[in-house]
Amino acid sequence: MDEVTPHDNSALPNSLHGKDIAFTLHPYADARLHEQIGPLIIEGGEGIHVVDDNGNRYIEGMGGLWSVALGFKEQRLINAAVKQLNTLPYYHSFLHRTHPATIEYAERLVRIAPESLTKVFFANSGSEANDTAIKIIRYYNNALGRRTKKKIISRLRAYHGITMGAASLTGLPLNHEDFDLPLPGFLHTAPAHHYRYAEPGESEEDYATRLANDLEELILKEGPETVAAFVGEPVMGAGGVMVPPRTYWEKIQAACRRHDVLVVVDEVICGFGRTGKMFGCETFGIQPDIMLLSKQITSSYQPLSAVLISDAIYQAVADNSHRLGTFGHGFTTGGHPVAMAVALESLKIYEERQIVSHVAEVAEIFRARLDGLRDHPLVGHTRNSGLVGAVEFVADKQTKAAFTPAGAFGRRVGQMAQAHGLIIRPIGDIVAFAPPLIISEKQIHEMMDRFSLAVDEAYRWYPDDGRSGS
Repeated sequence: MDEVTPHDNSALPNSLHGKDIAFTLHPYADARLHEQIGPLIIEGGEGIHVVDDNGNRYIEGMGGLWSVALGFKEQRLINAAVKQLNTLPYYHSFLHRTHPATIEYAERLVRIAPESLTKVFFANSGSEANDTAIKIIRYYNNALGRRTKKKIISRLRAYHGITMGAASLTGLPLNHEDFDLPLPGFLHTAPAHHYRYAEPGESEEDYATRLANDLEELILKEGPETVAAFVGEPVMGAGGVMVPPRTYWEKIQAACRRHDVLVVVDEVICGFGRTGKMFGCETFGIQPDIMLLSKQITSSYQPLSAVLISDAIYQAVADNSHRLGTFGHGFTTGGHPVAMAVALESLKIYEERQIVSHVAEVAEIFRARLDGLRDHPLVGHTRNSGLVGAVEFVADKQTKAAFTPAGAFGRRVGQMAQAHGLIIRPIGDIVAFAPPLIISEKQIHEMMDRFSLAVDEAYRWYPDDGRSGS
């Protein structure tokens, strides 16, 4: 089958495309393939749309990377950044120093966070937030004299970042292979995806019970005195938008509490309204010991992440820092004044424009359009929580058989969507959506109309034998 060229590279040697190929190693890309096709260069954006260097306009169905909640070119965020740059362009939080924006935002963030969380540490990315959580967990248990209680359990197909510690939490093979990961002390249990992994006839509640039992068995096998924490996303994002089955988080938390295992919730994708509540913890009834935030915290206009911890953890960490003379962890640009100013303004917009309520309202339209695809011959499952959703394509709906080669159909759908002015995220043969939270009902219909065209065109391309997408 011929591949679709998603953008015109006819001027490749003498354009910005050529410069990019000469000097840039891209994340999450096949470097050799990139040498052939070059990048899609995005030059501008406004609202839910971005524009490439040829003037083509796209609906950004992934909000960048699950993250541009308030749309592109939100003037209030731009003004907040400029004002802060003109006032104090940089300062740090090391050595008993800080600046007003950090003080104000920390207070406001703790006030809206789950009640159990009382202190916040600022970093620059979701990966740094996860790494910080790992270090705090170790520091905390050492402070309590529990020097063997260090193992952390996350899930297969989870995504928690790409630094050494965060990538060890991540449960995706390509984040481990040839990086010599995961590091020792990181364990993985089953993901929560009823459609793909439930046994025949197994209800969501029974499946959730089985997963919680599996987790508890793993804790007991390793020894509760060695297991420190369980880390999970409320909705598993980059692993395929896996919405947990009913009662899952209730039962997972109970298993953790029985063995004094901390519950760490990675809200990097779900936080700030994505699931139709301010935090995924609210959507799924989670009471975390640690919560991690990034992406939508500034609508991704500035790099920022936050690690919120319980008072019990803080007290142990504070006592230990006093004993040692310092809490020896931090980042030069953690809590950067410009990022904090943008985060403050973002939070004001979330509240003033009632963004979370808007998401809850339009999510029903989104769900209906996703569910309307279920009759398609190659659509096995659709799902969403608020404005994060997915379509899972299968070669055979009865057996749920995957395509051969894996990912071929998903890539084709992504290519055709881009040709129709829609940017989405193929994850193998699952296609993910996470549009800006400001998207309107009309724009959801436009997004899904373009996606439906892409699916139909990919289906016409797909071989009739139903077994190979090559």
